Amino acid sequence: MSAFRIAVGGFLHETNTFAPTKAEYDGFVHGGGWPAMETGADVTRKIRNINVGLAGFIDDAETNGWELVPTIWCAASPSAHVRKGAYERIATSIVDGIAAAGKLDGVYLDLHGAMVTEHFDDGEGELLARVRKVIGKDLPLVVSLDLHANITPAMVEHADALVAYRTYPHIDMADTGRAAARHLALLLGSKRRFAKAFRQMPFLIPISWQCTSVEPCKSIYAHLAELESETVPTLSFAPGFPAADFPDCGPVVVAYGKTQDDADKAADIICKLIADQENAFDGKIFAPDEGVVHAMALAATATKPIVIADTQDNPGAGGDSDTTGMLRALLKNGATKAAIGVIVDPESARAAHAAGAGNTVTLALGGKSGIPGDAPFKESFVVESLSDGRFVAPGPYFGGSQMNLGPSACLRIGDVRIVLGSRKAQLADQAMFRFVGIEPTAQSILVNKSSVHFRADFEPIAETIIVCAAPGAMPADTAALPWTRLRAGVRIKPNGPAFKPQ
Repeated sequence: MSAFRIAVGGFLHETNTFAPTKAEYDGFVHGGGWPAMETGADVTRKIRNINVGLAGFIDDAETNGWELVPTIWCAASPSAHVRKGAYERIATSIVDGIAAAGKLDGVYLDLHGAMVTEHFDDGEGELLARVRKVIGKDLPLVVSLDLHANITPAMVEHADALVAYRTYPHIDMADTGRAAARHLALLLGSKRRFAKAFRQMPFLIPISWQCTSVEPCKSIYAHLAELESETVPTLSFAPGFPAADFPDCGPVVVAYGKTQDDADKAADIICKLIADQENAFDGKIFAPDEGVVHAMALAATATKPIVIADTQDNPGAGGDSDTTGMLRALLKNGATKAAIGVIVDPESARAAHAAGAGNTVTLALGGKSGIPGDAPFKESFVVESLSDGRFVAPGPYFGGSQMNLGPSACLRIGDVRIVLGSRKAQLADQAMFRFVGIEPTAQSILVNKSSVHFRADFEPIAETIIVCAAPGAMPADTAALPWTRLRAGVRIKPNGPAFKPQ
């Protein structure tokens, strides 16, 4: 018997429709915090041994002896809508590559699940519809998704399985690719489909409270894993990405069962667990000054750093990673042994490099993305070190990825140090301080432009973690966003008001 031939590809983008900057094709070429774009044979040659869905799928596929037919794999940093031209160029590469692959036994795609483009609310649903049109109704099509996927009816309809990450911070992206391979193996072996159950939850969940290492998600995902069995081989809960203004934004449960009753029962059990925890999905958020003062008080007796999440300027949720609210709060309140990163400002990075290490430079730092309540911070800084921005991020989230933040520097003002970069990636790895000479474990206070992913590498070195809300593109309170297009009746925060279309 010849080996199964499986076409593979990847196209990942998390879209914050309220963010200031759209995703261009070039963003997918470079990848930001993701690996760079790969095409053709380079997809399966280079997307290996890293923490992305396709890498895990490749591992299992090769163990199974499958022949892989690669198309394209790419990802870009979260931002506003994907440009129409970028989407069409990449989607065409995937669809045409599959169409040209010859006889296939299945298709696997590594997608995000929360892509909104300039011309489609549901970027993944549209892509899967195009793929399904090319491969026909009988060929198996399985997909791995981000935990933050806004799963839509079209996605469920066109895919035979949607398999979502179960950790946030996402340390199981490759494992999810392996889970997708296992489901595909079941489809290939049985020549039958599984029944599908799809449930949309009635309230949005802020991303700060989607963390799976703390409650309530910790218990929900543990129970979800226990429910998987021969009769329900795949079960997913995606809390959603609550910054995409379209009707299908929000948390979803998807179950696949041997019978419809199997799928329905499993989905309903998880839905009840989520509904019963609605109160727990709304935690304490500090204002900038309040948070810094609290962190300084804790640091006075702490033996490890106090870590602050600058959650509203999280580049992993569409922020430009350039707001200055938390920097101002550190300086206003006299914080010492403090560091913040990454502030992305290519113009300031060029000026720091021109000034040279050891010299002082006057900058209008950050604040260039037009966020209300934010502005450039105009001051003189000591340039402590310079970097080309290239380094390896070995922590559990980036998983050994090669990073390139472009011309970068360590700036100091008072006893506060700043990681300055030219390209955005959320600060989710200790190496993102070390590459400019800041030792994170030696600081009293660390401010990370991230919401949750940083926890994977920083919880072990943190005395405690607090969440602050300085001005930024991704409000910690989902009710603060100017929603216009949600589905009627969904609550815009846990226990919040129901959305009413105008």
